[in-house]
Amino acid sequence: MADEQYARLAAEHLPGDLAQRWTALLRPCIRLRRAVDGEQTVAVLGGVPELPSGVGWPEWPGHGPLSFVASVHCAALPREGLAEQFPKKGTLLFFFADGQADAPEALAGAQVLYVSEDTPVFPADAPPELEAFPRVELTAGIGQSAPDLWLRQARQALLGDTRHWPHLRQTPAELKPFLRAFGRLRTRIGHQIGGHAVPVQGPVEYDIANATLAGNHSWGDQPLDQEAERWALLAQFDSDSDAKMAWGEEGTLYWLIRPEDLAAQRFDQARLTVQC
Repeated sequence: MADEQYARLAAEHLPGDLAQRWTALLRPCIRLRRAVDGEQTVAVLGGVPELPSGVGWPEWPGHGPLSFVASVHCAALPREGLAEQFPKKGTLLFFFADGQADAPEALAGAQVLYVSEDTPVFPADAPPELEAFPRVELTAGIGQSAPDLWLRQARQALLGDTRHWPHLRQTPAELKPFLRAFGRLRTRIGHQIGGHAVPVQGPVEYDIANATLAGNHSWGDQPLDQEAERWALLAQFDSDSDAKMAWGEEGTLYWLIRPEDLAAQRFDQARLTVQC
């Protein structure tokens, strides 16, 4: 693994038993950044997608065509950073109803298309009412990702069986150096495939779980916790000045999917949330 910053953090700031429970939650991920000096391109922000013959530009019925966010070339990604269920070949295309409606309504307009490796594709013409984002080629590096501290599994690993983090004054003294160091380390969001999401404000898994359960449960309720644990990050795309992408107030797009849907390549079941 290219970096193990979160494992080192635990080793330096947590007692042995807590460090072991914490590191068991860590997941590999793929971090994407702009490709330079001939680096391999594994994904592209903006530009226009390559679509199979007969497949039209995705639309949100009643609102119009969706903005094209990114393409990800699955075979070019380093497998060590991916879940076993992630496709080994083909291309993932991400679309979003950028600027067409206020959240959460606009989230219904998001789509993920999967194009298999052996499908002939052709560059699509952007609809006249859309202005394509500038094309930015991305390369990949393997990283280590950590769960948001407010996820139930993180709370249980560090605090035991609890619904909430205590006030700072009541936080166990053995955790305070770790919490401070974690906050300093986790400052950049960036573009990412798989692993744990890096949220702007609170676990994105609860955004999806709350929408799935129609907002019928409060924070800490068991059904909400259980639903949140069923979702995993597929991809996150941060605001990007090179691609002239700004999601709300410099926010981030997060697509999540259930592992069983990822394994079955049911990408129409992926769900989007936006945090700013």
